[in-house]
Amino acid sequence: MNENTKIELLGKLAGENEISKLIKQKRKDSLIESIDPTEKNKYILEGWTIEKEFKNSIRVSKSKPFDLAFEDEVWSLFGLMGYKFLNKDRNFILPYDKNNPTQTKQIDIFAKDDETILIVECKSSESNKRGDFKKELESYIGIIEGLRKSVSALFPRSKYKFKFILATKNLSISEEDLGRLQKLKGLHLNEENIEYFFQLHSQIGPASKYQFLGNIFEGQEIPEMENKIPAVRGKMGGHTYYSFATEPENLLKIGYVLHRNKANVNMMPTYQRLIKKSRLKSVSEFIENGGYFPNSIVISIDAKNCNFDPANTQVSSTISDVGILHLPKKYKSAYIIDGQHRLYGYSNSEFKSKNTIPVVAFVNLSRDEQVQLFMQINENQKAVSKDLRNTLNADLLWTSDNLIDQQKALCSRISIFLGENRNSPLYGKISIGEDIKTITLQLITNSLKRSRFLGKVSKNRIDEIGLFYNGDLDLTYDRLKEFIAKGFEYLSENVEDEWKKDADGLILMNRGVYGFILLLSDIVHFLDEKKIIDSKKTPINKIISETKTYIDPVIHFIRDISVEQREELKKAYGAGGENKFWRTFQKIVRDTHKDFNPEGLDEYLIKQEKLNNDRAFTIIREIETFFNNDFKNKLEDKFGKMWFKKGVPPQIGDDAVALATKKNRDIENEEDEVEPWDCINIIAYRAIAVKNWQDIFEKDYTRPGEEKISGGKEEKTKWMVKLEFLRNQNVHSYFVTEDELKFLEELHDWLILKEVRNKFQIERD
Repeated sequence: MNENTKIELLGKLAGENEISKLIKQKRKDSLIESIDPTEKNKYILEGWTIEKEFKNSIRVSKSKPFDLAFEDEVWSLFGLMGYKFLNKDRNFILPYDKNNPTQTKQIDIFAKDDETILIVECKSSESNKRGDFKKELESYIGIIEGLRKSVSALFPRSKYKFKFILATKNLSISEEDLGRLQKLKGLHLNEENIEYFFQLHSQIGPASKYQFLGNIFEGQEIPEMENKIPAVRGKMGGHTYYSFATEPENLLKIGYVLHRNKANVNMMPTYQRLIKKSRLKSVSEFIENGGYFPNSIVISIDAKNCNFDPANTQVSSTISDVGILHLPKKYKSAYIIDGQHRLYGYSNSEFKSKNTIPVVAFVNLSRDEQVQLFMQINENQKAVSKDLRNTLNADLLWTSDNLIDQQKALCSRISIFLGENRNSPLYGKISIGEDIKTITLQLITNSLKRSRFLGKVSKNRIDEIGLFYNGDLDLTYDRLKEFIAKGFEYLSENVEDEWKKDADGLILMNRGVYGFILLLSDIVHFLDEKKIIDSKKTPINKIISETKTYIDPVIHFIRDISVEQREELKKAYGAGGENKFWRTFQKIVRDTHKDFNPEGLDEYLIKQEKLNNDRAFTIIREIETFFNNDFKNKLEDKFGKMWFKKGVPPQIGDDAVALATKKNRDIENEEDEVEPWDCINIIAYRAIAVKNWQDIFEKDYTRPGEEKISGGKEEKTKWMVKLEFLRNQNVHSYFVTEDELKFLEELHDWLILKEVRNKFQIERD
């Protein structure tokens, strides 16, 4: 590379001062330019918006193209991480053939600091889809060495760690492309990784670079690090450990925190919560004011990356020995199990190289053992939330000898797959760890446990083989996660409008997901019994193909659902609501496929109708009591002591007197006798209201929404005819429908609770 080319390339890089200014610009959603007033019309035609007009210039803006916005986002991350040189814009190119300098490659992002150089290719999509990077990656495979040599020629004085990164947004990556990336010794960062590092930077600032470098350069040497320290070697719980004190700076370089975050999903199990900015600030202030923490930071290190030289002098009466420990000089070689806030509290302090901190380093702890130790340390603390504990079960219980615990782990792991795998329709919609969403991991677990997918187990034996489970956890996991994901995929593709409503719709809520998973179980059980499939052997794609015709009625129901049906379902809460969704889906399928008759459906429907009856007749009794008091009060206010004679139509009054007389003949105690007014029925109340409509009853007995209907008082009191009809039904033989119950609930809200008012009442109130 000749000197002119070097000068030209260096001129296209922004230094530290310029980077801090460009970050503000690149983190904005819009492009902003200052133009000559003569170019105004041209820019308007190109989609620019006039922000402000000055005397000699005009400031215009335009939303960034999606791909540019993503490039700028990634660029900003590296700027925040402290990289000292970054390309100014997307026009940066590097030669890759020293024999032919005209052979160049456009680089989306070039980033350099004192130790590392990164070349980043950015790919993005406005919607979630499968990515295809074959062409881009294969082109880099052929020229990556040439690019590396160009970079070395551009910055010749030091040996830098070099890394190629593929950064993506809304794009999944195939196994084939991961293989190509491996040939490049490259790394894939998706938008979740990027968002994680932005979050981490917002919490701990420049110290986030330690975690960042550990992620990018895992296992690579840190040659300048001093790693020899005095230590005691001992045994605890069957594990070798070292106890020592070291400068926080050393541990910050080699340490890595397994944050429970989508960014670390490929490193499962992970268990730590994200560092809290407020807590870190208080720790930092405590340290700066001379404070210290006597309790040890707990880590796990790999024996392959460290050595221990026993000292010549030992104490013969103890099984511990002293010596010099050679800490691993590699990025991401020590996992921080406990004490991340204490450690990172030193990251921006002068004391990171002036103080020492106590450390207990276990050797060769498996990831599961790290999780167990983390749980034990935090068992009685608020540090581990219930959601995070449930998530950790996916890893902690997988190898348990207890079959009940194994199935807990299986349910958790399937839930995590559905929520964290980009190819799942439920991706990003399930609460996992401390990432709170509408659909909970516990809900998925509950539905899987109740389904027929897993059968029944006790602690030491399988009591009932499941549709997919026969004792082999791995096989069950692989088949069941694929089946459920594909079932939801078929549903989501056919109810797109409902799916886009997210938590405001009927499906992407706990009750909807619960009901659909159980319906999938019912369908597979039905197909298995009919010998149409063998649930344990038939390929999943074939099972899904047979399942679709039974999902179709649910799809049509969701597409055509009425406002009333939607509200009825959404008002069903708790366990009863979950059952209602499930049984509703079952009934919808049976209405189309008459031979599909899931166990318990008929019993549920009968029980549900009985519950409707109980509620309905309770409401009717309350309304009758209300009528008895309210009608009498209104008539007395109008007619005084003559209220019964003047307010009640003669025939209604005569019938009431006759009925009271008849009832009283059979009553022995005088105090138990009834008055004629107690013998008025609902249809009689209607006759009284019609007789005195305009003067007394119109304003309080016109149903809300019927103030302007035609037909006068006869039409406006028809609701009382319907009420009388329901009142006269036999509670033991008549089943109140959902619509009828809704009608009664609305009357109750209006007449009894007074939560709803008609326009007359609103004006009066």
